[in-house]
Amino acid sequence: MSAALGVCPEVTIGRALADATSRLAASGIESPRREARLLLALAAEIDAAGILAYPERSLNAAAAVRLEALLQRRIAREPMSRLAGRREFWSLAFALSPDTLDPRPDSETLIAAALDRLPDRQAALRILDLGTGTGCLLLALLAELPQAVGFGLDILPGAAAVARRNAADLGLNLRAFFLVSAWDEAISTGVDVILANPPYIPSKTLSELPLEVARYDPPMALDGGGDGLGAYRCLAPAVRRLLKPGGRAFIELGAGQSEAAAALFAAAGLLIEEVRRDLSGIERCLVLTAPPGA
Repeated sequence: MSAALGVCPEVTIGRALADATSRLAASGIESPRREARLLLALAAEIDAAGILAYPERSLNAAAAVRLEALLQRRIAREPMSRLAGRREFWSLAFALSPDTLDPRPDSETLIAAALDRLPDRQAALRILDLGTGTGCLLLALLAELPQAVGFGLDILPGAAAVARRNAADLGLNLRAFFLVSAWDEAISTGVDVILANPPYIPSKTLSELPLEVARYDPPMALDGGGDGLGAYRCLAPAVRRLLKPGGRAFIELGAGQSEAAAALFAAAGLLIEEVRRDLSGIERCLVLTAPPGA
């Protein structure tokens, strides 16, 4: 789209789509036509299908200005999910903010593993989500367990606020409670289930991440310290202390970290039940249990 598009109400949707596609392709964006269609739908506030169905329609000046702003942000590698302000996770929609990690499909492995290990969907469980971010892990699991209640902790006030908003939007705010806290400081009683997607990227490799991640996800949600295992070292004793005997924890893993992370949790006195792989075959979820009588 040319710069003049922002002030020209006569351009058609088809012309705007072609121009946006060209600009995205020139900037190295993969699937530029698909992304151009999504951006145009956001700017024009219409369904993406309507972009292809009515290419002859005019794009009004206000929509053209919005499209130009969205294009510049996407060319700067701001993710589509952040441009839209929402991300789908476990077929649920979650609002995002600069204080929250953009939920990844890989993290759904934790929910699948939890549901496999918690066959009684009507159990009155107490669930704890450490480093909750958008609240996607806790809220996705609560949506499947109608008698459960949950607590999400995050050190960033903005993340806790967004998680509360997501709980309200999903009708789960009477069973989900979000607190500003570093890991487990706000909780003293035992829980049945613990979820955690801690930072696990080694500090030295942060600069190698895609720009969509490195520029827009909060560094605190990514940086796992020198070897990427720093958060696991803090989590292991916390999980051991808070998990009820026979309770289970589901901890996300970075690629190649399963053996080292499992050793840390085993040293804290937890039993390793399973290492669950994601859809790409990567060992993504460590399933732990507290020994009976602990």
